[in-house]
Amino acid sequence: MTDDDSRNERPSLRRIGRLFRPYRRRLFLVLALIVASAALSTVSPFLLRAVLDRAIPQRDVWLLTWLVLGMIAVPVVTSAAEVWQSWLSNTVGQRVMHDLRTGVYRHLQRMSLAFFTRTRTGEVQSRLANDIGGVQNVLTSTITSTVGNVTTVIAAVVAMIALDWRLAVLSLALLPVFVALARRVGAERKAIRRRNQQQLAAMSALVEESLSVSGILLGKTLGRSSVLTDRFAAESDRLSGLQVDAVMAGRWRMSAVTITYAVLPAVVYWVAGLSLAHGGTLVSIGTLVAFTTLQTRLFRPLVSLLGVGVEVQTSLALFGRVFEYLDLPVDLAPGPRSLPAVRGEVALHDVRFSYDPDGGAAALAGIDLTVPAGSTLAVVGATGSGKTTLGYLVARLYDVTGGAVTIDGVDVRELDTASLTGAVGVVSQETYLFHASVAENLRFAKADATDEELVAACRAARIHEQIAALPDGYQTVVGERGYRFSGGEKQRIAIARMLLRNPPILILDEATSALDTRTERDVQRALDTLAEGRTTIAIAHRLSTIRHADRIVVLDGGRVAESGTHDELIAAGDRYAALAAA
Repeated sequence: MTDDDSRNERPSLRRIGRLFRPYRRRLFLVLALIVASAALSTVSPFLLRAVLDRAIPQRDVWLLTWLVLGMIAVPVVTSAAEVWQSWLSNTVGQRVMHDLRTGVYRHLQRMSLAFFTRTRTGEVQSRLANDIGGVQNVLTSTITSTVGNVTTVIAAVVAMIALDWRLAVLSLALLPVFVALARRVGAERKAIRRRNQQQLAAMSALVEESLSVSGILLGKTLGRSSVLTDRFAAESDRLSGLQVDAVMAGRWRMSAVTITYAVLPAVVYWVAGLSLAHGGTLVSIGTLVAFTTLQTRLFRPLVSLLGVGVEVQTSLALFGRVFEYLDLPVDLAPGPRSLPAVRGEVALHDVRFSYDPDGGAAALAGIDLTVPAGSTLAVVGATGSGKTTLGYLVARLYDVTGGAVTIDGVDVRELDTASLTGAVGVVSQETYLFHASVAENLRFAKADATDEELVAACRAARIHEQIAALPDGYQTVVGERGYRFSGGEKQRIAIARMLLRNPPILILDEATSALDTRTERDVQRALDTLAEGRTTIAIAHRLSTIRHADRIVVLDGGRVAESGTHDELIAAGDRYAALAAA
């Protein structure tokens, strides 16, 4: 591993450590249990030496009994401590994982719409599920087991030196070589793990896109189901190869470590036997048995520590991907101001906006508009003229590149989240319903809405009769994205939901453009009910829906080309008249 890699890891390790701060009291208790268990486990070899060198040769039954009872008590006490420690460490680890998951989810909720338009949903899901799930072992057990293994190794080394320092030097001579090998294996597996997680994200994105209702419909109607299957098989095959690489990376080197420590007790017996064969007295039989017992106990935590080093290095790749999302700059940070009472006046002051952060082509350029409280502004224009963008800026789904959007004279960038979302409601062409009951979808707008309020809102939206006719009524599950209902029915459910929310400012983003004429009339009546007494900005595709607006503006190339009432614009005979004729 290069020095650059090490420098990049150190901040991550400190940051991972900070995740445990809220649980430091429990961790201190875990560490105390670990130290006590490790220290207690080194007592058994000394008891064994006393049994072999004193109690049995001297035929001291009383001493033998107490030594044996001690040898029985040690594993009982250490096992109980390990169970308690395991429960505590797993509890802390799961709480940290919970904090990570909710932290990433909360942070993503604060991101602008721009982030989600350029990021695949499957990629986001993979970060939340696969990446955070991948560090579970490190968070729940690896860190505490590392401390336990370190303590056990230190205690065992001290005890080995106390028994015979010469045999201890012989047993530990190769340790630096093994540590270096483990670090190299860890670096290899870290790189493979990052590629593995990227491949998992690609698979998640493919599953999200192709196995959704829309994806299945597209694949079946275009006869491309077999192509999608082949694409998934190719992604899965690449993932399988990476999984094998991850498992086999450094396997032979780590096996060499295992073999070496497995044969060391035999080497110790051989050295002791040579010493005795040449008339020397290297150690007593009791010391020799006690030492090899310690040596065997040293092997398991030592190899585990080498493996932990590999696991931690590998997990750094996953933590890096999680922290990448947590470190994303929030480009729509809420402001400090609130609006206790909203009149509903909306104004755009020299508004400019570009979807390209590097200052590419402008979607809006120099828009100046004022929508008095309680009035209706209709926005029309050709595709790509900036109609939807204008509505999104009022709702602050994006921030203006230049100029300002104000509500009752307050810049929307200065408003806190509650004031802004309480003031502005959006009904778009693409209605989104959760895979839940009709009632749950409606209460997403107002959690404490009564059944009577749900019915009243649905009556106003002209959808109550259709819902009531269903076998389960308002408890009917709508299906993924609301596929249980037609487009017009979903739109009216969305209107009922917005009526429950009751915002003083309403953005209607081509809410009827995808409907047939008859359904459009039903939905338009519901929209008229919704718009009563509110400031309404209606982005229209069909001009018949906005004839009676207080003011109509025509956008062309991101600029206001015309402005006036329906009759005034028809009389002018310019762009609006051409659109109406078309």
